[in-house]
Amino acid sequence: MSALGEFDLIGKYFTRPVQRVALGIGDDCALLQPAPGMQLAVSSDMLVEGRHFLSTVAPERLGHKALAVNLSDLAACGAKPLAFTLALALPRVDEGFLDGLSRGLFALADAHGCELAGGDTTHGPLNLCITVFGEVPSGQALLRSGARAGDDLYVSGQVGDARLALEVFRGTVALGGEQFERVRVAMERPEPRVALGLALRGIATSAIDVSDGLLGDLGHILKRSQVGATVEVDRLPRSAVLAAQALALQRECTLAGGDDYELLFTAPPTQAAAVQAAAHQSATPVTRIGRLDTSRSLTLVDAHGHTLRNEFASFDHFKS
Repeated sequence: MSALGEFDLIGKYFTRPVQRVALGIGDDCALLQPAPGMQLAVSSDMLVEGRHFLSTVAPERLGHKALAVNLSDLAACGAKPLAFTLALALPRVDEGFLDGLSRGLFALADAHGCELAGGDTTHGPLNLCITVFGEVPSGQALLRSGARAGDDLYVSGQVGDARLALEVFRGTVALGGEQFERVRVAMERPEPRVALGLALRGIATSAIDVSDGLLGDLGHILKRSQVGATVEVDRLPRSAVLAAQALALQRECTLAGGDDYELLFTAPPTQAAAVQAAAHQSATPVTRIGRLDTSRSLTLVDAHGHTLRNEFASFDHFKS
């Protein structure tokens, strides 16, 4: 058992100088000051051991992912990261774990100029809850409600690998060591598409990050924007590892897998060149996977234009 107490571990692993935060760790409240003409974008995500991550995950990757899933929300809003708070429950003080966790956390935070402004620690089952703060020019935030019939539907990067990794852990799929490591990285160390989100301001009409499954998250856009969509399921970008699996598994992973943290967004066809320029600027590939319409329903078609039954259920914490 470590002799480190609550405030000692905060001081050793989580206290750092701040520049963009007016007042950070050490007072009852942090003070944030967004630039004039900016709005504050705020989001919270909780990661619970056994629900969001396995006990075998490396602490560096856990620290990275805990912040990454929150930065992904800022990306979907087109917001620039500013600061975050961390609430951490620990079953015991393990300095090796804390060292890895904090290194993974701050490596990603530093890469995005996002400062730790405060938080809380307590004894209990392993649980990390981060609240992230970003800034976006007034009136320029990307919302779920802005999509229009006729817009093209895009997704960034590749989808499905995180779900494939989960199936390996479940024992339903067997992969070689190198292949497994590739998909495991997607599951345990996602990259938030912050640069793409910023580049899409003024171009995309709506956006959401893919956390619970592409179709389920698309459903939030369709509902808020009161539109329908046709998704060309065989156009969904996937890795070579996933593409080598049975077609049914490919579709399950890409359409309903979740934990991808890619951006799903819409834009008018007239903005196609601007979308590709944003992708190039942010060094993030994007793929057009469908189009919106007035139907208020969701249609899935294959590469031959044949309609497919929608039997895909996205993740729900209280149904899964």
